[in-house]
Amino acid sequence: MPTDTDTFTFDRAMPLAPTKLWGLLTDPKMREIWSAPGDAVLDVVIADTRLGGVDRHRCGPEDAPEFEVETRWYNLDTPQAATFTEVIEAGGMRLGASLVTYALSETPTGSDLSVTVAVTSFVGPEMIEEFRGGWTGAMEKLVALSAKTLN
Repeated sequence: MPTDTDTFTFDRAMPLAPTKLWGLLTDPKMREIWSAPGDAVLDVVIADTRLGGVDRHRCGPEDAPEFEVETRWYNLDTPQAATFTEVIEAGGMRLGASLVTYALSETPTGSDLSVTVAVTSFVGPEMIEEFRGGWTGAMEKLVALSAKTLN
């Protein structure tokens, strides 16, 4: 099976200063709130959010979070940029991997956030769309959480 790849970027104007937004992006408990799309859940099993650290979490439907994700942190330039990889598995099978970069810049009303995701699917092009849909839903939740955090 050929390897499928794609890159997509999400640019959002956020109402929080970079230091507050940074906490939402990197704190494991905050990531549990926003980073699973739709009704899916994210359960952080191990969190080591430091340079070279590895996080492990499970995600998916609340009654059966079947996807296992390993996140490895390569750059943490607080509160301006972060880079990490994610490898997703289910049932012992590797489904795909991604390289994710956060870039934050201060604005008069909060922050501009750019999230770039370079993804590789090991199981066909449908997985690329799963990545895209997952990140789209997560970004919607992040925007909503940042608005709540502001209040």
